[in-house]
Amino acid sequence: MHAYRSHSCAELTSAEVGQTVRLSGWVNRVRDHGGVLFIDLRDHYGMTQVLCDPDSPVFADVEKVRSEWCIRIDGEVKARDADLVNPKIPTGQIEVFIRDMEVLGASKELPLMVFGDQEYPEETRLKYRYLDLRREAMQENMKLRSDVVASIRKRMWDNDFREYQTPIITASSPEGARDFLVPSRLHPGKFYALPQAPQQFKQLIMVSGYDKYFQIAPCFRDEDPRADRSPTDFYQLDMEMSFVEQQDVFDTIAPVIAGVFEEFGGGRKVDAPAEWEQISYRDAALWYGSDKPDLRNPIKMQVVSDHFRGSGFAIFAKLLEQDGTEVRAIPAPTGGSRKFCDRMNAYAQKEGLPGMGYIFWREKTADAVAQELGITVKEAQAKLKSGEVEGGMEAAGPLAKNIGPERTEAIRQQLGLGLGDAAFFLGGKPKTFEAIAGRARNVIGAELGLIDEDRFAFAWIVDFPIYERDEETGEIDFEHNPFSMPQGGMDALKGDPEDVLGYQYDLACNGYELVSGAIRNHRPEIMFKAFEIAGYGADQVEKRFGGMVNAFQYGAPPHGGCAAGIDRIVMLLADAENIREVIMFPMNQRAEDLMMGAPSEPMNEQLRELRLRVLPPED
Repeated sequence: MHAYRSHSCAELTSAEVGQTVRLSGWVNRVRDHGGVLFIDLRDHYGMTQVLCDPDSPVFADVEKVRSEWCIRIDGEVKARDADLVNPKIPTGQIEVFIRDMEVLGASKELPLMVFGDQEYPEETRLKYRYLDLRREAMQENMKLRSDVVASIRKRMWDNDFREYQTPIITASSPEGARDFLVPSRLHPGKFYALPQAPQQFKQLIMVSGYDKYFQIAPCFRDEDPRADRSPTDFYQLDMEMSFVEQQDVFDTIAPVIAGVFEEFGGGRKVDAPAEWEQISYRDAALWYGSDKPDLRNPIKMQVVSDHFRGSGFAIFAKLLEQDGTEVRAIPAPTGGSRKFCDRMNAYAQKEGLPGMGYIFWREKTADAVAQELGITVKEAQAKLKSGEVEGGMEAAGPLAKNIGPERTEAIRQQLGLGLGDAAFFLGGKPKTFEAIAGRARNVIGAELGLIDEDRFAFAWIVDFPIYERDEETGEIDFEHNPFSMPQGGMDALKGDPEDVLGYQYDLACNGYELVSGAIRNHRPEIMFKAFEIAGYGADQVEKRFGGMVNAFQYGAPPHGGCAAGIDRIVMLLADAENIREVIMFPMNQRAEDLMMGAPSEPMNEQLRELRLRVLPPED
């Protein structure tokens, strides 16, 4: 018999009854039923109930066993009584009577329990990650991650892509985040960098004549952490193709992403890639307040400025006299109660705004009927009750009183709202309130139960502007990826820079950015001109991106691609709210590895060898 096991803890069935078997695993829990000891023995594959009574030669040893001890047992497979069968696990029809046991690894008192669903502080979980990873939910998350990566690889190979590895140690290259620098021992005073992405290398692979490339690539960025972003490193499906246009990239990557979500999404609806909307960046900002909208929420914001110009609501009327200002409405179907409107107004105040104006539509009150007909409220109540007068609908709320019935009715019709609905309003220069409006849209959709939770909703966000103008200095700089091919090529760069759009695109799903990519600017003359507009001379471009620029002068093909975040994909599939739930050994929110003690102070010998000196932190 094998030294440690003849079967895993998920294999035994009634077919093995009467056999002597050997199992190894961890003690999930111990139960003492009147002198009979029951142990749920767990390994990576599943659980088997083993038991021991005083007739066993190792009963005294088994009595000492505690949770999370690693043990080996030999025993006889027995059938459970019919009323004790556990249909929830594959081994629920049998149990194993222990004849022999060996302790493979005893455990100290546990800082966190593996069995059960107890909640522990994240700091505790990360410090003892090897214990946290034993928990069933974490085991499932990590298996899911591995299966997703395997599925992605197979799908890419099936699409005639080959996987090529790019360097992990390279030159520093601004990609939009801070580099992790690596000092060179052989070249004192000089530094390598860990790549923020394989961006330049994958483009060089296209210049080298390889038609299709992909890689499950590690990326390193010194960033502030968020719930959906690791502060140090992450993995992405990186891909690039030659002789393609934007739609070719969509048609290639979309079936891969859709297939993974269909395979691992637990039966949730996944729209066919042909149905994925293509929404311009500016429309996404207007309609959803975000370039990664959650389309499970049907609310779409609209501009309603014309209804407030010259109106009795002085705050918006005066604001609209300023250049570049708008008033936007967030429709709220079924949100037509003062209580809900006041709650959302308080939410806006908590987000740093003075508040949100609102209008809601309700059944016409007796007061309103009395005022319209010039009768008493009591008479109006009687007419409403008898049906002599139809109640109808009225607009309520401070804004409705200020702008009057004609304007409120025009707003209602524009937004397609009716009885029991509401609308919220924000005004100013769009960039000052768009993000908050987007968050408010999400909160409204969630609180009113409008979000289709059983769906993965995808949309391509396209037509990103390449440039933006600094409002204070008036200077032009890049707003998005400077290496995207401008739509219209060189001709597009002759007009207003703020009108220049790039062949850049993101894929959004349920409020997260899953994929980002572009058709690349492979023409040196266009690249130099694009950087010149943003104030970068040719010498700066060659110094910072010399390898790629030089390569483009030797017959570079048109090419484009994208990268899909593995961690975010798995986070969505696992229904996890935090990306650290799907990364095996993540950093905490301060970019610290509490388990391994990183970052750590270097030894003096290391510093001397690298000719480095550490300055004390500033106060």
